[in-house]
Amino acid sequence: MSGTVWSREEWQARMHSHLRRVEGPADAFVERRSRGAKHPVHDFLFTYYSFTPAKLKQWLPPLGVSIELTSVDLEACPWMQSDRCVRENGRLRLDECRFGLREREFAAWVAALCTRILGRAGRFTCFGLHEWAMVYRQPVEEVRHQGWELRLSPEELAAFVESQPLCCSHYDAFRFFTPEARPLNALQPDLDSRLDLEQAACLHANMDLYKWSSKLWPWTGSDLIGECFELALAGRDLDMRASPYDLSAMGYEPVKIETPEGRDQYEREQRVLASRAAEVRQKLLSACHELGRISSSDPPSVGPLPRTNR
Repeated sequence: MSGTVWSREEWQARMHSHLRRVEGPADAFVERRSRGAKHPVHDFLFTYYSFTPAKLKQWLPPLGVSIELTSVDLEACPWMQSDRCVRENGRLRLDECRFGLREREFAAWVAALCTRILGRAGRFTCFGLHEWAMVYRQPVEEVRHQGWELRLSPEELAAFVESQPLCCSHYDAFRFFTPEARPLNALQPDLDSRLDLEQAACLHANMDLYKWSSKLWPWTGSDLIGECFELALAGRDLDMRASPYDLSAMGYEPVKIETPEGRDQYEREQRVLASRAAEVRQKLLSACHELGRISSSDPPSVGPLPRTNR
């Protein structure tokens, strides 16, 4: 991709397409926050994942691509005046000299994670039970989404969790299990086991494509981040529709995984998302390889897992 030039018409079309993807949810979150309102489904994309709505809306090309632009464009897109950008001869590009060793090592780790997941069979047997394990035998006052009723009584919920094999492989979901639920899980994932345990069926592993791509911003470019965000939004919708919360008043019809029919429905939708995620994960993997190729001829070591949950 290095040496590629996008015309003014091409990159502006990409920018407008990006905004159509992300602007609605980003602006809605900012508006809710201004009046202290909460959304039990979509706020997660802006509170758990730490990429701000403002950054999400900003469009930039990936490292290795130059765009043709004018002074009018710079005024309209002030973030393009960042010192991470180089402007010369009517073109703008990201400065490869600013993509340092730390960024290269992180890109190499993300590439390793993507490669492991793409090469590992997905396990479509979890049925979204992680949300149930997060409220299993939990006092009502400690339930995360206060103000939203659970669809089952605490006793019915506990009995259902105990009737199912828990097999969550994602640490950032598992760490929110109640203390009583953790011993019921077949795996005990932690940060150090992420490369060995994460797999392609996992809703959270697929939503995390947004996390990893945004942590490589701006170097991955905004088109890929927007695609990852769109996938994460779809994943979060299924996540909460399959949860024990009754969100039907907000238009979220539940996927009743407490029934055989609901579990079949969850798996069907989970497989559709996993298929989408495989394509996006391959794009992120290719972007990470391109970042390493552009920034240096000496590949960095993968190194240990980044010590971050966010």
